Amino acid sequence: MKAVILAAGEGSRLRPLTNRRPKPMLPVGNKPLLESVVEAVSAAGVTEIVLVVGYQRERIQSYFGNGDHWGVDITYAVQEKQLGTGHALLQAEPFIDSNFITLNGDRYIESRIVEDLIDKHHETEDSCIAVTRVETPNRFGVVELDGQIVTELIEKPKPQTTSSKQINAGVYAFTPDIFSAVQNTENYGEQELTTTLQTQSAIRPLRAVQCNCFWGDVSYPWDLLWLNNYVLDQQQAVHESEIPQSVDIASTAVVHDNVMIEEDVTLQPGATVSRGTSLGENVSVGANAVIEDAVVFSDATIAPGAVVRSCIVGANVTIGANTTIEGGNADIVLDDEVHTDVTFGGLIGDNAHLRGNVTVEPGTILGENVTADSGTVVSGLVADNTIIQRG
Repeated sequence: MKAVILAAGEGSRLRPLTNRRPKPMLPVGNKPLLESVVEAVSAAGVTEIVLVVGYQRERIQSYFGNGDHWGVDITYAVQEKQLGTGHALLQAEPFIDSNFITLNGDRYIESRIVEDLIDKHHETEDSCIAVTRVETPNRFGVVELDGQIVTELIEKPKPQTTSSKQINAGVYAFTPDIFSAVQNTENYGEQELTTTLQTQSAIRPLRAVQCNCFWGDVSYPWDLLWLNNYVLDQQQAVHESEIPQSVDIASTAVVHDNVMIEEDVTLQPGATVSRGTSLGENVSVGANAVIEDAVVFSDATIAPGAVVRSCIVGANVTIGANTTIEGGNADIVLDDEVHTDVTFGGLIGDNAHLRGNVTVEPGTILGENVTADSGTVVSGLVADNTIIQRG
């Protein structure tokens, strides 16, 4: 059995992070989201993968190569234009000649759900979909069930329009006739796989398989923080033997448990890196700086005395001396949707430069290449290439 992994999308709600990298390549525990999917597939005993790529595909192809590192054989199919998940699946058709599994490449999954789905598909010969229970299903595609059989798929329903709390986990098992079903499904510019499944469920059984393991989705920037926290919580306390030899940690710097540190990181005297923090390659943390519950991309500089909490710091960012990103709760507006009381210190886009003594208020999202002058107070959504001046 082969696996088709759909990894062609951008992730527009995660801009500016996805300006330079596709959503599946966003780091969680210093590894791309997509890597968790590849690892889950490999651990489930599936060794042939068709990886459907599109937006910023070079990033994915250069990282995963032929798949040898993960014990799998990867073939690439290209979706030149992002015209929906159904259209993405069709790009894999030339490489599929028997039953197969399909997975969204922008979720965090564990191998058990892949194993359970394959077992149920072999047992019943039905098409299968993994479902998982959440408390806020209206953010996702909701699945209504009659026992194990899917009766309806509802994409992001309005509150109180369905009682189901089961959502589509983005893992499926199909026979090759799914391709003709997608082609024959009416579409309005985009071909969505869920539209085909809704139509097909009235003709033949679509069986739900309950996900009894962890499942994580990154819909919004702040989701990256809680998912990163989960991954770090699964590891044991940080031991010196687990820190790369190229890391330079001053004797008075403090590194707490549940922290991930990559190659060539420098921690200067008195720096503190607290739980829930991932530091990418070549990150520099200045004297007496404090970082907590943060995802810091490669080549970032956190200058002396800076405080960075509940924050995503993009690649090649400079956080100036005594700058404060204190964290806290805020109401955030993205794509005309209001998200209330979100715990999120902020997002600093790639190549931004915050000069000394800048204050970043909770919920702030700075675009890439933003410059903030010393002593400024920054809040809200700030467009790419903006220069923020005092007064």
